[in-house]
This record gives sequence, C-alpha cells and structure tokens, in this order.
Amino acid sequence: MDLAKEVAAKSLSDPVVLALPRGGVPVAAEIAKELKAPLDLVMVRKIGVPWQPELAAAAVIDGKDPQIVVNEEVCGLANVSRTYIEEAAKREFEEIARRRKLYLKDHPHCEIQGHSVIVVDDGIATGTTVRAVLKALRRKKPKSILLAVPVAPIEAVEALRGEVDDIVCLSTPAPFYGIGLHYADFHQVPDEEVIKTLEQARAVMEAEKPEKP
Repeated sequence: MDLAKEVAAKSLSDPVVLALPRGGVPVAAEIAKELKAPLDLVMVRKIGVPWQPELAAAAVIDGKDPQIVVNEEVCGLANVSRTYIEEAAKREFEEIARRRKLYLKDHPHCEIQGHSVIVVDDGIATGTTVRAVLKALRRKKPKSILLAVPVAPIEAVEALRGEVDDIVCLSTPAPFYGIGLHYADFHQVPDEEVIKTLEQARAVMEAEKPEKP
C-alpha cells in the first residue's frame, strides 16, 4: 500500500498506529503491518449544538485519560452551556466505552506518551473531527504526531498542519467532491471486519515478540 510505504519512509521511532473507526481501520492496519507497530483505536464522538446536531460544539475522545475538546467559538455563538457539554459528554463516553468493548474486548490502550503517534483515517472531508482528535492526543505528550490519510482537500490538509508534526496525504484533488469518489471500493466497514482486522494485527505483534529464554 502506497500510504504505508510513505509513512514507513519517515523512519519514526517507537511508532503507535491509531485508527479512526470504522473506515480508518483497514487503512491503519496496512500501516501497522508495514511498520510492525501496535494498532489501536482512537474513538471520537461529536457533541452537537442542541438545535443543530451536525454543528459540533465539542467532541469527546477515548483513551486512558479521556478528553473533551470544546469549540469555544461555536459554544459562544450558540450560547451552549458548560453543563450541556458535560451532560452530553457522559452519554458519549458511555457509547465510546460500549464500542471499544465490542471492538477490543478487554485489551488495554496503547501507550501514547513518548511514542511517535500515527493517526489514520480513510480520508478527510472538513477536518473537524480529526482536529479534535489531534488536540486531545497532543495533551497525552506523544513524541510526535503524524497524520496519514489517502485523500483530502488541500484546504483541510493546510489547516491541520499546525496540529501535527507531519502529514502524509497521497492525493489532494481539486475540486474535492467527497472521499468515496477516490476509492474503487468504499463500502461501509462492518463491525465484524473491524474486530477481525484488530485481532489479526494483535496476532502479528505477538508473533514479532522475541521468545523468552
């Protein structure tokens, strides 16, 4: 896979690959395989403005230290209270916990601090969700953050450069009409495929471990 080879060429030390489910998982699995690196999920849930759910007032991101990233500008303009954000966040964290248990059972989170983190999705449209993820991950003190995606509009790529140490994006078509147009197969990745892909990635990592004397 071209994206995996481009990321591998960066020669990152102590890499950890984080996929945004569900679409980012098959893409991230190829990168993890190429790097012989652990694969984990980073799950994000949007908190919309009460009367306009598609407009993100905040986002919650999972992990050992869950994060809430608030869009202060949207909250100010829409008069969204901190109480509303906190109550909505509780519900979204519960949904994240449910999904994580489904996908990863009881496997622990990968360590982020001090590692080269590679955040992977199947593409970027506006960049709003990815930006929230990147801001939350930065708080966990990784050695570096690299964003890797096959396709994105150039405007989104440039807007996200300030959030990361590096970006690998194979294609920045203009005009940009949507992620799916750039895939021969852009099927909705089912839960079963996510689970199987993660299990296979763990098996590869286990096989790479040196045998104990």
